[in-house]
Amino acid sequence: MSTKTPTRPPQSNLARRKRAERVFYALCLAATFTAVLLLVLLLYGVIRDGIGRLNWEFLQSFPSRFAHRAGIKAALYGTLWVISLTGLIAVPIGVAAAIYLEEYAQKNRLNAFIQMNIANLAGVPSVVYALLGLALFVRFFGFGRSVIAGALTMSLLILPTVIIATQEALRAVPSSLREASFGLGATRWQTIRLQVLPAAFGGIMTGIILSLSRAIGETAPLITIGALTFVTFVPRGPMDSFTALPIQIFNWASRPQQAFHEVAAAAILVLLAVLLVMNSIAIFLRQRQRRRLS
Repeated sequence: MSTKTPTRPPQSNLARRKRAERVFYALCLAATFTAVLLLVLLLYGVIRDGIGRLNWEFLQSFPSRFAHRAGIKAALYGTLWVISLTGLIAVPIGVAAAIYLEEYAQKNRLNAFIQMNIANLAGVPSVVYALLGLALFVRFFGFGRSVIAGALTMSLLILPTVIIATQEALRAVPSSLREASFGLGATRWQTIRLQVLPAAFGGIMTGIILSLSRAIGETAPLITIGALTFVTFVPRGPMDSFTALPIQIFNWASRPQQAFHEVAAAAILVLLAVLLVMNSIAIFLRQRQRRRLS
């Protein structure tokens, strides 16, 4: 019985594939370069317009009808209030839901249906969550235009993303780690708490920071629930009225005066600094956890 030896592809086909690979590589490189160039130009414009207005007085002043007196104290404190409460609400619920779906739930049609809906909810536009927050938290529960209403609405917005990111981090943990823990007599919860969660900590933190970064830059939900655009006080509690940096930036950028555009650019720099601090904290915690595991 004769065996056929594998035939090599013709030389012309091989050359054509290599040319296609080079073209695809060049297109990907061009797309990456274009995106980076646009980002650099955008940052250059923001820094050029806003760096002159960025000082301590700007951080400690309230909004004003005069650009040279305008500051972001109320918006900055309101943003910190909303994002802190959003993290306290969404992160525990999202991580707990992901642990249940990934580690405890049976693989049946009901859980598959739940998983499909979570994936769909992650792609729902933010204005839909804004309308839901307006109907549920502002009107039904009577929270009004308060910090807690904004935080709950933002929690709904990022909750699907937190769940999906946590699930992916849990799936990345090798099953042999769970089996070894079970073999030593550990319970399922002990295995999850002492072995799985520490190993998945980096991925979970990445998902949480990406979710909170999305929430901190959202404007539509806050405008829909009635967050104010001109606030001359700092929120003292969850039931106080508030404004946020995205709303304040939008308000200043929509004015025709160039001076307010410069103030908006300075506020954008502050918002970018807050995001940078959040990401730096996540990277520090992730690297610390990796050193503990190594």
